[in-house]
Amino acid sequence: MALCLSACASPSPESLAANDPWEGINRDVFAFDVWIEHHIAAPVDDGYRAVVPEPAREGLHNMVTNLHAPIVLANDVIQARPKKAVNTLARIVLNSTFGLGGLIDVASKVGIPYHDNDFGVTLGQNGVAEGSYLVLPFIGPAPPRDLVGSSVDGLFDPLSYARFPGRHALQLSRSAVRILDGVDQRRDQFETIERTSVDFYASTRNLYRQSRNARIRGDDEGSSFVSLPDL
Repeated sequence: MALCLSACASPSPESLAANDPWEGINRDVFAFDVWIEHHIAAPVDDGYRAVVPEPAREGLHNMVTNLHAPIVLANDVIQARPKKAVNTLARIVLNSTFGLGGLIDVASKVGIPYHDNDFGVTLGQNGVAEGSYLVLPFIGPAPPRDLVGSSVDGLFDPLSYARFPGRHALQLSRSAVRILDGVDQRRDQFETIERTSVDFYASTRNLYRQSRNARIRGDDEGSSFVSLPDL
């Protein structure tokens, strides 16, 4: 509804130049997300860091990363990146076995580093445009291409097709841990960008696009900006 109402107003030339025709409402949603970060996410993360020691937090991060790896593998294959696909498969096997179900990142220790991938990148590599920049509550930057990509990624998750008692509880637990880990992982980056930015919104928009474009080019070293969470 808000997006429809905002369409009644004429976007500024600056907004159109930045492919951000809904900049006014995007800024309002962004301000809400920042408030959530300061007043809910950060205090929860303070408690998480106080209760869970750093080695355990690292183990949980490794575990949720390993559970996400089949999605990365599927996109590596679709993008015809055989070297990346082999590395991702090797990471899954090594970390799931010798890494105690993913708690220990054995693969990185033997020279197979993690790289991220998703269907939004797959679409971008096939010429699908980003679409108008969009910010969503609780999610952050979510242009149409990446929002669709995030939805499709769920189809590559093996747990979506598993059938066993307690499956839904496991899925909810995994999502909760992934969100908590995502907050913890991005917090220092978030605070640094906020502290050093003249315009926090514009800086976030630019960094998000730079990160996504780097991934589409295959430059994994340049894709450090936290992307859409998998809920």
